[in-house]
Amino acid sequence: MKKLLFTLCFIPVFMNAQQTVHQDPEIVNYVSQVNTDSLKGHINKLVGFGTRHTMSSVTDTKRGIGAARNWVMKKFREYGKNTNGRMEVFIQNQTIQPDGKRINKPTDLGNVVAILHGTDPADKRIFMMSGHLDSRVSDVMNGRDDAPGANDDGSGVAALIEAARILSQSKFRASIVFVAFSGEEQGLLGSKMLAEKAENENWELEALLNNDMISNSLSSETNLTNTHQVRIFSEGLPQYELDKKAQNIRNLGLENDGRSRQLARYIKETGERYIDNFQVKLIYRNDRFLRGGDHTPFVEKGFPAVRLTEFNENFNHQHQDIRKENGIQYGDLPEFMDFEYFKKNVQVNVSVLANLAKSPSGPENVKIDVNRLTNFTALSWKQPKSGTVSGYYILMRETDASMWQKKFFTKETSIQLPYSKDNYFFAVQAVTASGNESLAVIPALAR
Repeated sequence: MKKLLFTLCFIPVFMNAQQTVHQDPEIVNYVSQVNTDSLKGHINKLVGFGTRHTMSSVTDTKRGIGAARNWVMKKFREYGKNTNGRMEVFIQNQTIQPDGKRINKPTDLGNVVAILHGTDPADKRIFMMSGHLDSRVSDVMNGRDDAPGANDDGSGVAALIEAARILSQSKFRASIVFVAFSGEEQGLLGSKMLAEKAENENWELEALLNNDMISNSLSSETNLTNTHQVRIFSEGLPQYELDKKAQNIRNLGLENDGRSRQLARYIKETGERYIDNFQVKLIYRNDRFLRGGDHTPFVEKGFPAVRLTEFNENFNHQHQDIRKENGIQYGDLPEFMDFEYFKKNVQVNVSVLANLAKSPSGPENVKIDVNRLTNFTALSWKQPKSGTVSGYYILMRETDASMWQKKFFTKETSIQLPYSKDNYFFAVQAVTASGNESLAVIPALAR
């Protein structure tokens, strides 16, 4: 009997994964509501508190971080009226003592938190957006002088308020947390406090989008302008329990596939799907060179967390006393913000949070078959714990590619693909009828 020979032919050009999906009209509507006038109003109000230094007054009703956080809380409660009681708003407080570093007196540390609870009590997933409320000037210990903090990080807090305004209209299955941290400039104090709470209370925190400086488009020194890109910083290797996971990561070549890196890919694909002519640029670092941000305490506890920040930094308007020298105006003032660029970055956040909160949870027990040598790849999984699923995407990319390059759709819970696992990485997502994908799940070994 003759042996049958056949050849499988595939077009050697990979389509961008985002071209295989459509826009969700509900998310398009939310994205369209981001308003530059609202953002300007929020920035001017925040700057109007004079200083928001962590050690500034918490009792003055007009000046200082206490007045600022009360105003943010008021805005959250105002938007909470749209939610039929589903938005819980509070200040997470802790009195911290002098630490010999950046705290020199007992200080009332307070994070402003708004939890938009999901409609499904059985769905415990949480997606978080953050910025930091505190500001500073050249001397990080100076809590007296004006520290407007328009971009650093009034932009992150204004983005939170605008996203809360828009998404409070929603009825998402999962929950969204909006948080304005205090103490970032004094050593990430507020984010450490909330990360500990999330760990102690076993939050199912699946994503943190930390926004820190997202409204400047002109760099200092080089005078370059960039209004079409935002950077997203993410770690590839998990800092949490790396010693226990290192051997498996090395064996499978997953150095570029930590949960935060997967979240960054998700943000890039989703943001670029909804914002025209805009690029989310992946940066393979947890944060800027030798610097840190409020997502880091969450990363250190094993939560997926990334930093979104402008492509260009302007150091004349960051951590500076307000002054004019040699014809150069220094200080973090509103007139140096690019509000159209700012708007796009807020739209990225809104689209991603909405897509995540509408998505099912990730498929369970995702496995790749390694029982026999073959040039095919066999994957299997079980349906998610929560959410209504219309099918699954199997994601594939070459080992040197930064983004997923192909998506295969199936309604089944297993698939066999004519691609070698030697040459590609794979993951699986659950997806709804309206195209809202879960975060990608990397397969474990099935022996």
